[in-house]
Amino acid sequence: MVRRDSGSDDRTPGAFGAPSRRRVLRLAGGGLALAALTAGTVGCDEDSVDVEDPGSTGGDEPKGGGNGSGDGGDVGEKGQAPKPLWTKPTSAETYGDNDELVAAGGVVIASGSPLAALDAATGGQKWSLPGGAVPGAPLLLSEDTLYLASSEYDGSVIGYAPASGKETWRSRLGKEYRQPRPIAVDEEQVYVLAEILEEDGSSKTNVIAALDSTTGRIAWKEQRDVGTEQNGIHAAVRGRHLVYTDFKKNLTVRDTASGGQVWTHKTTRTNYGFFTVHQDLVIVPQGNVLQAFNLADGKEKWSLKASDGALFREPAVLEDVLYVADSARTMWAVDPRTGRQLWKSEALADAELQVPRQYVKAGDTLYGATDLDKQGGIIAIDARTGEVRWTFNDKTGDYHAWLVATDGKRVFALHGKKLHALAV
Repeated sequence: MVRRDSGSDDRTPGAFGAPSRRRVLRLAGGGLALAALTAGTVGCDEDSVDVEDPGSTGGDEPKGGGNGSGDGGDVGEKGQAPKPLWTKPTSAETYGDNDELVAAGGVVIASGSPLAALDAATGGQKWSLPGGAVPGAPLLLSEDTLYLASSEYDGSVIGYAPASGKETWRSRLGKEYRQPRPIAVDEEQVYVLAEILEEDGSSKTNVIAALDSTTGRIAWKEQRDVGTEQNGIHAAVRGRHLVYTDFKKNLTVRDTASGGQVWTHKTTRTNYGFFTVHQDLVIVPQGNVLQAFNLADGKEKWSLKASDGALFREPAVLEDVLYVADSARTMWAVDPRTGRQLWKSEALADAELQVPRQYVKAGDTLYGATDLDKQGGIIAIDARTGEVRWTFNDKTGDYHAWLVATDGKRVFALHGKKLHALAV
């Protein structure tokens, strides 16, 4: 589900800047190493009031933007963004990945310590976990459970009810493994990666395993090849196939029933491993080409090429439409089954806006979150045409990437340690 997350070596020099510090930390680090690099956390206060700083919570009018019509909520004049329903401080410790902000069970949760769940309607704190989320590990959400790596570093993976924060499930791989981290979940299993401990306490290899989401028992475990890493993993599950990418530019598919490797490809450029899946296809950006491979056998189903010199960014499939932007600030809507272009828009370039790297959809509006703050933030886009409706920026200048989530009624925008709720 999570996908989850792009300062990338795929960027055109000078167009979007070098990979950000937060992204390098998020992908290269993990566990205690990342925790040591994170400082200055701000706790969530249950009695905190809405933040209404003048000039800090308003929206920006895009240059040449849309008219603000559609499902944009309380949109201001001339395409300006709606004012936040509420703004709250958070304990967020984010590294720019897409799985660090989730909304479920009437709450919205940003990765941090303590891990706090805020009421989606009011922003009031509903519950918190003192240990919080392990820095760099995802908030992995199934239909009714939030799975976290234990902040005690005791080898446990724990499930919580999002609405209440109560523990509902727990599993351990065993003492011979260290720092198991959930990477994907389906209706039956939770998939984790963990280091294999040597006798001297070091680790040179790692294991991928499936844990039964009812009993917590190990369904299967498979040792990965020497030289592979347990960090920088992006994963998704579709039917019998577990798909993941890693720092070594591997695209790997395993059988969810046995753990056996179905196929693996060496990729060229994968935007730090981001991809999307749809039905029986995995869709991967590789430089100026977007490629779709059959999950069953790894054969290419279709490919799409960007304009001269443009590089594809992170893709997302929402309601059976593939959305992706390229480094030339072109937005694409594509049929994910065939690769057929549905529309292509230059509205981002016309408005001189940054390219989104994460998307959610509510109604007929696509909400994109950008990696860089200047000329970015949350961009509301007409999902039918690609036209820009409005942009929202809190004008704090915080260097952290924007993250976006939705519960269908509201859009939640996280920037640094501020969480905003916008009407849809």
